[in-house]
Amino acid sequence: MPAPVVSQRFFDRRAAGRALAWALSHYAGRPHLQVLALPRGGVPVAYEVAQALSAPLDVLLVRKLGVPGQVELAMGAIAEQGARVLNHDIIAELNIPPHVIEEVTVLEQAEIERRTRAYRGSNPPPELHDKTVILIDDGLATGATMHAAVTCVRLQHPRWIAVAVPVASKAAVRMLRSVADDVIAVMVVEPFYALSYWYEDFSQTSDDEVRRLLQAGRSLSTPSSPKNA
Repeated sequence: MPAPVVSQRFFDRRAAGRALAWALSHYAGRPHLQVLALPRGGVPVAYEVAQALSAPLDVLLVRKLGVPGQVELAMGAIAEQGARVLNHDIIAELNIPPHVIEEVTVLEQAEIERRTRAYRGSNPPPELHDKTVILIDDGLATGATMHAAVTCVRLQHPRWIAVAVPVASKAAVRMLRSVADDVIAVMVVEPFYALSYWYEDFSQTSDDEVRRLLQAGRSLSTPSSPKNA
């Protein structure tokens, strides 16, 4: 398969996913492969990857802990099963008190629970023990949310954790290389600007689209014969 042409911007998340799938082609054929998307924007990207790698698709519920009044600025992130990562530099710089961190955590935990019901219904989360897990989002600015995702997955003792995105800041890639086994980005950029800058169409992914892509992606399969990551 020839490499897709990537200019300075992706057309949309599905196009970004196809470019990312090519960058991840060396993972094709690995046994016990699981693709996990960070919803909502990571799901269309991850669906293209899961299709290309013939790997099952599911979600990992993660939420950024935004600074009150500056919600785009992450003071940390939380993930399923109680994993939490805090940005102590931001917290110290802005003198954010512990009770504010806890209040935001409670609000975002409620949203994780809502999305769990909306996206999975009665389906259990995937078993990740001894699997090769590819964590996918539509981009990485600070990397805080993905850091929480890696922390959550690591608790389940996978064989290998790869972080994969269409576009990332240099700082996010550097930070995530310290916690993940592999970090792949189609474009590593500096300055990063806003994530929407790197997409021509950055319209919001709906809950209905997430459910539809997950239903299609869960039927994909991966080889089960042993092979080292």
